[in-house]
Amino acid sequence: MTASTATQGVRSLAVPNLSAASAALWLTATVALAALAYYFLGYDQGAVSVFGSDTHVHEFVHDARHFLGFPCH
Repeated sequence: MTASTATQGVRSLAVPNLSAASAALWLTATVALAALAYYFLGYDQGAVSVFGSDTHVHEFVHDARHFLGFPCH
């Protein structure tokens, strides 16, 4: 096996170029999504809901609330 045939089988791995602006955008989006999930799981009680007295969101995540340790009644 020669050196030229040995290098033909090697594949290069492309590394993404993450700039500071791109990293800040991803971090901001992740924090916003986590805060939204935390609100719906932890604080949306129906009476203090952003949807008024509608309890559909509360009932949808009810078991997850108890599993994560949030009291709700």
